[in-house]
Amino acid sequence: MVKNRPLILFEYRGFPMRVLLAFDKFKDALSAREACKAAADELGVLRPDWEIDTAPLADGGDGFCDTLAGILDGDFHIASVTDPRQRVVDARYGLVSAEKIPAAARRLLNWSPEVDQIAVIEMAESSGIALTPIDGRSPWDVTTAGLGELVKISQEKGAQGAIIGLGGSATHDLALGALWKLGYRFFDKDDNQIDGAPIPNIWPRIAKISLSSTQLPESFQIRLACDVENPLLGNRGAAAIFGPQKGLTKDRFQELESETERLADLLIQADGAYPASRDEAGAGAAGGAAFGLKAGLEAQIVSGYSLVKAWIGLDEKFSQADWVITGEGRFDESSLHGKGPGALALETIAKNKRLLVLAGSIGSIPDCPIAQASLRQISAPSLPLPEALQKTEENMRKALREHFAQSS
Repeated sequence: MVKNRPLILFEYRGFPMRVLLAFDKFKDALSAREACKAAADELGVLRPDWEIDTAPLADGGDGFCDTLAGILDGDFHIASVTDPRQRVVDARYGLVSAEKIPAAARRLLNWSPEVDQIAVIEMAESSGIALTPIDGRSPWDVTTAGLGELVKISQEKGAQGAIIGLGGSATHDLALGALWKLGYRFFDKDDNQIDGAPIPNIWPRIAKISLSSTQLPESFQIRLACDVENPLLGNRGAAAIFGPQKGLTKDRFQELESETERLADLLIQADGAYPASRDEAGAGAAGGAAFGLKAGLEAQIVSGYSLVKAWIGLDEKFSQADWVITGEGRFDESSLHGKGPGALALETIAKNKRLLVLAGSIGSIPDCPIAQASLRQISAPSLPLPEALQKTEENMRKALREHFAQSS
């Protein structure tokens, strides 16, 4: 792959440029929107004659709600819901008007005409892995109940549909916890109703699933934003690929895999359920939540990155840009195989545009296609992480000043 050309200062000295600032989050420091704003403020001082566009990046994970609801000036709300370990957590969600959503994004979402108010929900807010301690993580005793509560609360606030970002989950419960909160009930072999969240630990007791009384209007529509293409089962399935990071041990993998298959079959057979395939690309997202929400609530999967691109008008802004400045908290080899700043950087190189990548830290990138002059780590490697996080905006501004000082 050809590296992007080195900076040639006379190409832009004295000529107004159009620059696109498209950052993902700097985790635990700046949201994508905050990063874009900080860079825009600084660059506006450094190059007051330049035209600046911003496009905060996200997929279905952290920052999804902030980016989508924030860029359309949506309303943010906080709700107290059940966290993965069945404690109380405050979860944030947004409400946006469907008519404000750009046409390209509306086409991807394919809403019915009656959907006017839309909730933007991040699964990680209620059911995220960050809400569980690193030590002792286990997929057996965590639930998506809070996600179901958040969907219901947003509907009571006026939403006729919801977009759920599926990144960053702690769970492997097929979203049965969410379905439980939205009207599904679970029964043992003697047809006795099982009380409590249907966490995997109690799955062996479940013999039947049924929709008792729906908690959502029939017209309520759900879209699932994710870019995971894994099926529910098998060596590329939810338990095999994502189970270990959620605490699944090798000796219990087959147990969870078998129970996942059995519970998926029970859900497909449930009264009130909708057709769903365990083998569909994306069914394994968020511990099988994509499968469960499709079977239980007729949700539809959309590409998170494609949705965000259309939502923020990234393609049009990119086509008009002379410069692209992107980045995130950590930029490494995996960034070039994702669908955020790395993908944008590669596209910038392919289109022979000027590129600058800013990151809190830069990891190893063998055969890096990005010129070294276009990669900038904003925090000194010796800086302790807490201090580096605290100084992220300051360091970003400083990096921009230093980088563009060479053209003065």
